[in-house]
Amino acid sequence: MTHLDIHTRTGWPSDVETLLAEYPREAWPDHPHFAQSIRNWMGAHLGFRQLGELVRLDTEAYLGKARAPEDYGARLGYFGNLMVRNLHGHHTWEDRSFFPEIQGVDDRFATGLETLESDHETLDEVLERITGQANRVIKLIQLDEAQAREEAKTLRDTAAEIEGFLARHLEDEEDLIVPILLHHKMRG
Repeated sequence: MTHLDIHTRTGWPSDVETLLAEYPREAWPDHPHFAQSIRNWMGAHLGFRQLGELVRLDTEAYLGKARAPEDYGARLGYFGNLMVRNLHGHHTWEDRSFFPEIQGVDDRFATGLETLESDHETLDEVLERITGQANRVIKLIQLDEAQAREEAKTLRDTAAEIEGFLARHLEDEEDLIVPILLHHKMRG
């Protein structure tokens, strides 16, 4: 399954995105079964994308001395924690409840769902890494600002990694899941 690895894939192979041709992304909002629950789920995804970008942009502003250290530390603590907690909660719900429900309705997409669950394991590793980095930066802002800036460079790179990860993963997740929901009239 290496061709489906999050670090190398550029979308789904044709056998996984079977329903996407029948239910293209641009037609979703007008589909009669595009329920509010689907909109909410995709809205959460948009929020994750925005939080990932915010953490990176705030870090870049701090590194460029456009954001004061104390302000940056407070924002990093708040928005970084919000991003990590909500991503963990969201993908735990997907893995334990949402994906099994979908697989029970249409097992043709088991490989895609397993791939998304594997992505979540990879995401956990990256979230653990950024949590440690953010905690160090916040502590170092009070102890040694020069060291805080050095650590923030690493954090910026990890935030950019999360942004890229979320761009690929969330697009793939939506391209797989939403057509299944529409096809089987789920969540309506």
